[in-house]
Amino acid sequence: MATNQVVVMPYPARGHLNPFMSLCDLLSSRSDGTTIFTVVVTEEWLGLIGSDPKPDNVRFATIPNVIPSEHGRGSDMVGFFTAVQTKMESPFEEVLNQLELPVKLIIGDAFLSWIFDVADRRNIPVATYWAMSASMFTMWYHVDLLEQHRHIFVDLSERGEELIDYIPGLSPTKVADMSPVTREQLRLSPNLISMMKRAQSLILPTVYELEHEAVDALRSELQKPIYTFGPNIRHHQLRSNKSAYMTWLDSKPPKSVLYICLGSFLSVSTSQMDEIAAGLKQSGVTFLWIAKGENSWLKEKFGEKGLVVEWCDQLSVLLHSSVGGFWSHCGWNSVKESVYSGVPMLSFPIFADQPLNSKVVVNDWRNGWKMRKEMHTSNLVKRGEIAETVKRFMDFESVERREMMKRVKNLQTVCRQSIEEGGSAIKDVGVFIGNNVV
Repeated sequence: MATNQVVVMPYPARGHLNPFMSLCDLLSSRSDGTTIFTVVVTEEWLGLIGSDPKPDNVRFATIPNVIPSEHGRGSDMVGFFTAVQTKMESPFEEVLNQLELPVKLIIGDAFLSWIFDVADRRNIPVATYWAMSASMFTMWYHVDLLEQHRHIFVDLSERGEELIDYIPGLSPTKVADMSPVTREQLRLSPNLISMMKRAQSLILPTVYELEHEAVDALRSELQKPIYTFGPNIRHHQLRSNKSAYMTWLDSKPPKSVLYICLGSFLSVSTSQMDEIAAGLKQSGVTFLWIAKGENSWLKEKFGEKGLVVEWCDQLSVLLHSSVGGFWSHCGWNSVKESVYSGVPMLSFPIFADQPLNSKVVVNDWRNGWKMRKEMHTSNLVKRGEIAETVKRFMDFESVERREMMKRVKNLQTVCRQSIEEGGSAIKDVGVFIGNNVV
């Protein structure tokens, strides 16, 4: 019988909600059954994910949408972020008022700073969840060092090749391999130094073995518990999928399909979409392309060589035997799913943490290639370059492809071992549960 609960408050966006739900799955599966995990979501997101399967001790509570859903989150990112910071605190506190069981802990998204004010008023400890990589956390935690070295607010065309080699736990990184920092971004980003002074602990959705330098540096510096629960994807909830795109994949030879998904929130320009479409057609490679809102005109360009759909179950696709590559914007969830599935990546970062994730994939782990050779340019990647890169990337006879696949398989093994009994993620979950009595 449940005697207490943990309240979970994610930022209301797909890239945050998915790993938060995976986190709840993991914690609930290892707890003793006396704890309820209450996930607070907006009404819009309850409609989108409320029917998904979840453990019996995971529940939803709702708050009103921060903006009318018909306006869309992508149309005004700054406005949406501002609304999240100013309109969610009071409804969240009202949810806490209505809960019957005592709240032992709040697991709060790092992008929701007001959670600490609510928790302080109620004397509830907070575990901060950072939805991106450990590398990105340490980059932003040391934003003062970036300022000292004048590596923010810079013209990447002039200084993009300069190296950032002074951040603890981060391998040398070109300035161009981090997202261009504007004053608006800096204003909107969480103050991680202030936040970690108030947080009881930090949860990172990463595999310790894959980012141990960054994690170890943070543990040494912060001097408080840091847990790595990665890969933090819902791998155990895969279910039979008879969708048309899966049937289409069934008809293709092993490792012959390039899967393309450039994100669900921000995307590329119409001109770049034209170049991608032309380059894919010129390459002759078979592909499955997720293009929300764009699929009608794209479908007219391709025959059996390409399938364009608005949505798919990405992990199921990546695990399909016919998929041999993943052209991705390099969002952290996509990176983790790619590693777990043993699929190499073509990186095409757009924004936020994606350029740094791309650097980790291409330079550190070496399980992928860059599609755009120069990160600091806004020029279109032309169809000829796209066609040539895609053909080389999907050529299983090439030496460079075979060498990359060895690294891909090694990374996959490390990733999967972390969530086996005795693995790093499972050990950290046990420690977390013990420390928080959940």
